[in-house]
Amino acid sequence: MTATAVQASVEAPVDVVTLTIENHVATVVIDRQHVLNAVDGTTHARLNEIWAQLEQDPSVRAVVITGAGSRAFCVGADMSASAVDKTGLEYWAGLDPNGFGGLSLRTSLDIPVIARVNGYALGGGMEMVLGADIVVAADTAKFGLTEPRVGRLALDGGIHQLVRRIPYTQAMGMLLTGRKADAAEMQSMGLVNEVVPAEELDAAVQRWVDQIVACAPTSVRAVKQMVTQTSHLTAREARGLRLPALMGALDSEDSAEGVRAFQEKRPPVWPGR
Repeated sequence: MTATAVQASVEAPVDVVTLTIENHVATVVIDRQHVLNAVDGTTHARLNEIWAQLEQDPSVRAVVITGAGSRAFCVGADMSASAVDKTGLEYWAGLDPNGFGGLSLRTSLDIPVIARVNGYALGGGMEMVLGADIVVAADTAKFGLTEPRVGRLALDGGIHQLVRRIPYTQAMGMLLTGRKADAAEMQSMGLVNEVVPAEELDAAVQRWVDQIVACAPTSVRAVKQMVTQTSHLTAREARGLRLPALMGALDSEDSAEGVRAFQEKRPPVWPGR
């Protein structure tokens, strides 16, 4: 299949989100380096548009999200005077069901998301990391839900997801202090998959992408959907749920090709359907 490339951005030259699709992999880059890739209303809306677009594109098999430059992945909501136009109560009343950046609580994206954490991942940026499936970080990266230090709360899934993803005392140690933790510490807690020197970050992300793309697309989508749609169920209840991606994978051309390739001792060529 011929690789395609799509570029999309908001109108303001300094407020940009780019989407590139190449070789079945989508790369989403938040490029607001003047505010350490903080997200304002326009950026949030654009991110939601991108996730919705990717949900409808069966050719995309993995997504990498990152921030432009080397200083920050994303430091959360833009707290500059021109961007803060709601009180905490007003923000809470208008919460996006998909969470921060349209990602932190999203359950409708059946594509693996890799967070390429190149610098600060704070506040909403940390929440987007919590919305990813795989986290690869530079050794210079810093993580934290720092909202209490400015009188706010991590309302877009940060509080509730962190205590589900890492040990309780470790999570509360971060939530109750608003402190930052480095990539190595977050890996020791189990939130980060791999930590590498900054100059090796792209190569590390590519290794994870390659391993995902080596798998059957229908199987990968089924795994993602089964996990995101059954978190409220027991394992036995979840096993019996007949989800669309699961049923499609069980009767797919991919499943037949995988068996043939194994028997013929060759790499599979995935039809993806």
